[in-house]
Order: sequence, then C-alpha cells, then structure tokens
Amino acid sequence: MSKTPNSSVLAWLQAAPLAAVFVVFFVVPLGLIVAVSFWQATDYELIPAFSAQNYLDVFRGCGSSLVTSGEDLCVTLKTYGSTLRFSLLTWAITAVLGFAIAYFLAFHVRSQWMQTLLFIVCTVPFWTSNVIRMISWVPLLGRHGLVNQGLQAAGLVDEPLEWLLFSEFSVVLAFVHLYTMFMIVPIFNSMMRIDRSLIEAARDNGASTWQTVWHVVLPLSRTGLIIGSIFVLALVMGDFVTVGVMGGQQIASVGKIIQVQTSYLQFPLAAANAVILLAVVLMMIVALLRLVDLRREL
Repeated sequence: MSKTPNSSVLAWLQAAPLAAVFVVFFVVPLGLIVAVSFWQATDYELIPAFSAQNYLDVFRGCGSSLVTSGEDLCVTLKTYGSTLRFSLLTWAITAVLGFAIAYFLAFHVRSQWMQTLLFIVCTVPFWTSNVIRMISWVPLLGRHGLVNQGLQAAGLVDEPLEWLLFSEFSVVLAFVHLYTMFMIVPIFNSMMRIDRSLIEAARDNGASTWQTVWHVVLPLSRTGLIIGSIFVLALVMGDFVTVGVMGGQQIASVGKIIQVQTSYLQFPLAAANAVILLAVVLMMIVALLRLVDLRREL
C-alpha cells in the first residue's frame, strides 16, 4: 500500500520530539566540543579562533618516540595503551562471566518467576551509586582488610599483599563489578530467542554440552555478545572515577586526563582529547559492528 502524504507527515511529527531531544542533548553538545577543541586558550581567557595547536599538544613528542628506537612512548600513547589494556581485560572477563550467567539463566532456570528474581539479585549492586560500590572494596582489599587478614590467618602469605588495592588489579576488579550486568542482559536476550529445538537436535546428534554451547549457543548469541561488548568497551574507555578511586590517583587513563585538564580550566585541550577518544571508541564500535548485522539480527 502506498503511503499518503498525511501518514508521512504524521510519522515525521511522531519522530520529531525524540529527534529534537537527540539534537539538543547530543548533537549540539558534541558539536560544541569539536568547536572548542580548535580554540586557543591563555591563562585567563578562551579565544574562539581556529587552531590545530591543541591536537599537536596532545601528541607532542609521539612522533620522535616512534621514530627513535629504544625511546619510551609519549605520554598520550602510554595513556591510551593503559586504557585499552583496562578495556580489553574488562571485556574478556565480563564476556566470560556474562555468557556463563546468561546461559545459566536462559537454559537451566525454567521458571520465569525465578529468572526475574535472579535478575533482580544481579541488579542489587546498581541500587547504590558507583562510588559507594567502589569504596566497599577498600575494607576488603586494603592492607589491613579482610582478604589480607584471611590470607595471613590461613598462613598463605607472611605479609599483606600490596597489589590488591590501588593497583591495576583493583581497577579491573571494580570495572568487572560495575559493568558485568551490561554484558549479561544483551546476551541473555539473544539466548532467549534461540529455538530450543536446535539444542535438542544437537543433543540427538550426539553433541556434548560443550559442543552444543560452542557450535550452537555461542554463534546464535553473537549479537548479544557484540552489543554487550560495545557497552563495556565504551564505558571503560571513558571512565575516570573508577580509575581515580581504585587506582589511588596513581594510574592514568584518557578519561582521567580529560577530567584533570577540565579541572584546571584547560577546556580546548580537554576537548581535543575528548574528540580523539571519541574517534577511537567509534572505530572500535565500527569494527565490532562489522561482525554482525544488527538490522537483520534484531
């Protein structure tokens, strides 16, 4: 059936409120950040004049460190390297945990009421703020925390383990604690869409549980895994609160650098860093989206 002009106008009117919100709260702020990234700044004012100096300052010294063998990488590349390391470690751990938990909820919990209850249990940590959830690790992982006291009482260590808190381990642990749920939900949604007759067919053909998971469940859950990966990677790449609190203000990340530059009113330089970070995250998302056709799958 051909669309009438009135139906077309009505469709545009229905989409207009959401489009207006998207433009006002996303497109306009993003455009302002890009514009400010090309501004010049002095100690007491911002000059709205086009200049690429902020981007040059971000990568200052990076060219020589790449050309000269044996020379350390520049601060920017080191920071992006550590941020990517946090992102990949968090992604790998949350992917394994998210897949395992979603598989249990989808295929081993038959009652819908019990699935809902277990989902509520998984969301309990989200009832408090991120800062409170991070601070809750301090009495557990501190030098005189419960973990070190338990290890010493059991005779497993002679001295408290220093790397449990204010280290890369504690940062990754907090990331996993905060963002695993973002991996569970999309994977669970994909698993619930799997035709159960395919599982039965695999078992009837002699496939073991691991073979069924690897050859049937995992490929059909790929869409949820990709969506969860986008959530986790994007959140970790831009996070600065977790790195600051759990790293003891001793570990750098791109988000932390942007936060520090903003606190010192270096808005053009912070905006340039934000644009570069956005470009990196978008490239990661595009690479992930090439693995699955979301329009067809969803």
